[in-house]
Amino acid sequence: MIFDPEKLLLIAGPCSLESEGICRAVAEELTRMQKARPDLRIVFKGSFDKANRTSISGPRGTGMDEGLRLLALIKREYGFPVLTDIHEREQARPVAEVCDVLQIPAFLCRQTDLLAAAAETGRVVNVKKGQFLSPQEMAHVVAKLRGEKNAQHPGREIWQTERGTTFGYQNLVVDMRSFAIMKANGLPAIFDATHSVQLPGAGGGKSGGQREFVRPLALAALAAGADGLFLETHPNPDEAISDGPNMVPLGELAALLDSCLAIWRAARGNA
Repeated sequence: MIFDPEKLLLIAGPCSLESEGICRAVAEELTRMQKARPDLRIVFKGSFDKANRTSISGPRGTGMDEGLRLLALIKREYGFPVLTDIHEREQARPVAEVCDVLQIPAFLCRQTDLLAAAAETGRVVNVKKGQFLSPQEMAHVVAKLRGEKNAQHPGREIWQTERGTTFGYQNLVVDMRSFAIMKANGLPAIFDATHSVQLPGAGGGKSGGQREFVRPLALAALAAGADGLFLETHPNPDEAISDGPNMVPLGELAALLDSCLAIWRAARGNA
């Protein structure tokens, strides 16, 4: 099991696996954070393909082969479990050969065959709750991952991630009840503080974002019972190829995590 209820789960890394240099810079800082904060459980994340870009001109990333090479390097040299998205069922098995966690993107969270392919690898599956989905409906997503085909793995590890709900055009809102509702499925509930502050499609052919709201929403989610955080970070988000406006600058991440850990401990009665 990767999830430890005695630790705050942190899924962190660059949005897109842009280069080895960016990956190493983030991994080195995460290593320092892990050593200084023993009640963190860090998983390194990075996407090899941003398959749902707003515009066809948006850069998509390294591609699978190079992306898996970078994730294998991080796992080998820094010791973090690694996570990446899959978009097609054929990607599940080769990605599972490297990655400890397969992530199902929000737009694909109801794709039955994709969910089944991810579950059949035996790896941890993290499902982003779709912007169009109520937290109650995650029970059906979980049932697909626990389905009859996968009954031989009753103890498989599944994570559920809240990433905001569509609120009019080009805006999202977070319902803090989601964490209690999703945790009723008997599985961890994580808060994606990066994509919940996204302004979908609002950046003129790309998404905008409001990173100034990452901190208050992350603190609120932990107070409401979230078991972990999904936080994308970059040494210089304004130069990132994807989701720059939502990402936390790497130099600001440690201070944010200290505040988050204080709330997480208080919510658990361990302040």
